[in-house]
Amino acid sequence: MKKFRYLKISRTKKLRYLVNYYKKKLYIIFLPGFMSDINGKKPAAFRKFAKKNKLGFLAIEYSGHGKSSGIFTKGNISEWSNDAKRLIKKIVKKNSFILIGSSMGAWISLNQFKFFKKQIQGFVGIGSAPEFLERLMWNKFPKKIKKEIKEKGLSIIKHRDSKFKQKQYEYPVTYQLIKDGRKNKVFSKKIDLKINVTMFHGQKDEVVPVSFSRKILTLFPKAKKKIMVIKNGDHSLSSKKNLKRITSELDKIIKSIFSK
Repeated sequence: MKKFRYLKISRTKKLRYLVNYYKKKLYIIFLPGFMSDINGKKPAAFRKFAKKNKLGFLAIEYSGHGKSSGIFTKGNISEWSNDAKRLIKKIVKKNSFILIGSSMGAWISLNQFKFFKKQIQGFVGIGSAPEFLERLMWNKFPKKIKKEIKEKGLSIIKHRDSKFKQKQYEYPVTYQLIKDGRKNKVFSKKIDLKINVTMFHGQKDEVVPVSFSRKILTLFPKAKKKIMVIKNGDHSLSSKKNLKRITSELDKIIKSIFSK
């Protein structure tokens, strides 16, 4: 049984999280994607792995996502990065940790390096999507949608999943979200840490190109890095087989940390 908890930030703001407490242990931190929650298969699999290996674990739900308080359309990369920072400081404290970022979560993860450089021991990306707001949304929107976002401040973007013909996603995209994304550029930065960095990306990812994961690796000149392109993998990579691959890699990263 999952026991979700809440961190009260203010009278009106609380963030939901999933945790496995350990005082002086390495933690695994999972950061989900855009409009995602922490009810899914990925946080459950990583928490199970952490418990089995007696490691700390934290999965974070940003404001406006899932059961955390807040309105999604008022959120942005800066706020969600700050949510992650707050929870890490409160729960993980001074412990070392490995970041796992799924899709937008990889962008939020990269933003954590400026706060926790000494504590981060590894980084795993899953269908990583840093800077996706500009590169995959704004730059590809037709003029009509751009005009609507600029004038009304919001547009509902519809995306149909070709794998599941009936499955259609709706993303409310605000102008403030796009503008805030521009303030959170990460591809121009270099992170000089000698850590393990592994990117997982589905070859059949229809949402984010594999080039995004490759680009992340260039940000880490001193890291022990690799990319694992999953042959028939989709964007989420949350099948049992794929999660096993990711936890197996996680196991290798942890062993290399403890053998230092």
